[in-house]
Amino acid sequence: MTGADQSSVAILNGARTPLTRAGTLFKEVHVTDLARSTMQETLYRCELAAGRVDEVVFGNVVMPADAANPARVAALWAGIPNAVPALTVQRNCASGMEAVAHAAASIRAGDAQAVLAGGAESMSMTPLLFPHSAVAPFTAMAKAKSAFRKAAAASHFRPRHFKPVAALECGLTDPTCGMIMGKTAEILAREFGVTRKEQDDFALRSHQKAAAAADKLNDEISPYYAGERFEPVTADNGPRPNQTPEALAKLKPIFERRDGTVTVGNSCQVTDGAACMLVANADWARAEGRDVLGYVRGYAVAGLDPSRMGLGPVFAIDRLLRKTGVSLNDIGLFEINEAFAAQVLACLKAIGSPEFARKSLGRSEPLGEVDPERLNVNGGAIALGHPVGATGARLVLTLLMEMRRRDGELGMAALCVGGGQGAAILLERK
Repeated sequence: MTGADQSSVAILNGARTPLTRAGTLFKEVHVTDLARSTMQETLYRCELAAGRVDEVVFGNVVMPADAANPARVAALWAGIPNAVPALTVQRNCASGMEAVAHAAASIRAGDAQAVLAGGAESMSMTPLLFPHSAVAPFTAMAKAKSAFRKAAAASHFRPRHFKPVAALECGLTDPTCGMIMGKTAEILAREFGVTRKEQDDFALRSHQKAAAAADKLNDEISPYYAGERFEPVTADNGPRPNQTPEALAKLKPIFERRDGTVTVGNSCQVTDGAACMLVANADWARAEGRDVLGYVRGYAVAGLDPSRMGLGPVFAIDRLLRKTGVSLNDIGLFEINEAFAAQVLACLKAIGSPEFARKSLGRSEPLGEVDPERLNVNGGAIALGHPVGATGARLVLTLLMEMRRRDGELGMAALCVGGGQGAAILLERK
């Protein structure tokens, strides 16, 4: 599609919850309620009646058993009419961005004028999984009618049946290469020569930038009342304003304990949160006299070796640049999700590498250089956190709001995706 075709999709406004570390302020909040709150706030900010929404699309990774299509449940709780369909999409870490892309595609196809799109995740409520061998004795217990039969069924339990595994750990382990995501970051650190100090320095800057940007980030945050708290949660609780290089240096490697470099300090935080935007036909928005935050110029996804999944942004950015005809030097602001400091730093080296361009991208020249001063200017997931289903949408919202502050023309957001994929979106404010 041409640039003109792409820019026919507008993003009017949006909102997100505060991002809170798993097990803290949102530990008992259902993912559908996090999503609901952002849907309602987005409609309020856009001054749009719920009945004028044509579709709801939300990303979610760890779909709850009691809300099999969380987008639909959240939409109904938000007051969206029964007649409006809702879809939950799952592309691991890019799920929230995929929701925005799906909304844009529906609008370009003429199937919708206004779509609520975003993502939500409750990492706190990721369940514990009992081994499959426990199914038979539990089933026998449930079917037993008498105390005698229940006792007989209970006799088949063994200690191994009561050793649950955290579903979060399973979800962060790729079944095709057998690696937990942190080990893929270690591979990239070795391949691209990313040192432990470089990773810790990057993590420190993430916290410093997020702390300095707290007032700006308030523009996108909608307060949330969690549980019986009288005071609302109004800010992210991940950034550490007093983080020091000495504290980061003391942390031991977590994935390769003997000679690894990836620690909990230079990795993203496990987080709860949600983000939402109103994606609309630009002609419809103009006809209604509505303000526009920005436009979706293009979107691209790419696949790669799952064991090097952290390079996904490079492959997706390459595909998106080819698709839109834009040069990397044209981009004024970048967001690359900070799954791991090693992963982002490896991406930056790959983007500027002539050898990587030739061998992996089929280009005669490297993609270019990303100015660190234009990357993740308000901090990233190392400080703010990574609610996996929501992050892609959060990046879009954060980027567009910063582009508005700077009167920037083009911005790009990208993520690596567990399972060996990458996603990137090009936004404009022309």
